[in-house]
Amino acid sequence: MQIDLSGKSALVTGSTEGIGFAIAEGLHAAGAQVVVNGRTQAKVDAAVSRLGGAARGRAIDLGTPEGTSELIAVESAFDIVVNNLGIFQPSDFFETPDETWERHWQVNVMSGVRLARVYLPKMAARGWGRMLFVGSESAFNIPVEMIHYGVSKTADVSLARGLAKRMAGTGVTVNSILPGPTLSEGVREMLKEEIAAGKTPEEAGADFVKAHRPSSILGRLASAEEVANMAVYLASPLASATTGAALRVDGGVIDFIV
Repeated sequence: MQIDLSGKSALVTGSTEGIGFAIAEGLHAAGAQVVVNGRTQAKVDAAVSRLGGAARGRAIDLGTPEGTSELIAVESAFDIVVNNLGIFQPSDFFETPDETWERHWQVNVMSGVRLARVYLPKMAARGWGRMLFVGSESAFNIPVEMIHYGVSKTADVSLARGLAKRMAGTGVTVNSILPGPTLSEGVREMLKEEIAAGKTPEEAGADFVKAHRPSSILGRLASAEEVANMAVYLASPLASATTGAALRVDGGVIDFIV
């Protein structure tokens, strides 16, 4: 199976590291002209340098309406948009203020809403397009230690499903992917004490999965590249009959069969 995205333009939000960078790298390798996005110029420049080729970057905070306006002023259209931008912050429900809820909502949900309003109609006008939302297994297995995050990810899945229906008949597909625990930079930071104590990141990750995601069939953290493989496929012409779907790359954490 050959994935060829030559001639396609792609935006991956929050893509200077982790799953976002792996998706940008996969799209770039398939021939797409990729725009990397992050909040700081230094990180964006470093990611673009790692990709090389025709990749370019936009250092813009897309968690705000102003950021979206800034982006669309310089990038009028894309064939592929991957809404990967997201944050997570463990916090007990009874100690989590409105400000934390609002920040998660703006970054994890509204960033995708705003980009969809701008870029989906332009994809439809050309008769082809792909929009992806990077959700999480936490959309279904709401984590008790960060309910606010789980709620935002459930919203992403719902948004993707609704937009897929709205784009019916246009040649544009909209899907979400549901990563499970993944060895990203954020997770490495979360496991830093175990790693400092002598465990490898893989060992610390496997222990985390066993303790906190015991339903996992895989029994380890996924790599960012394993998650990216699903995204690259969904962004390609080969996935033309897949839309409105929430596709799991969760190692079997979500305990149901559909």
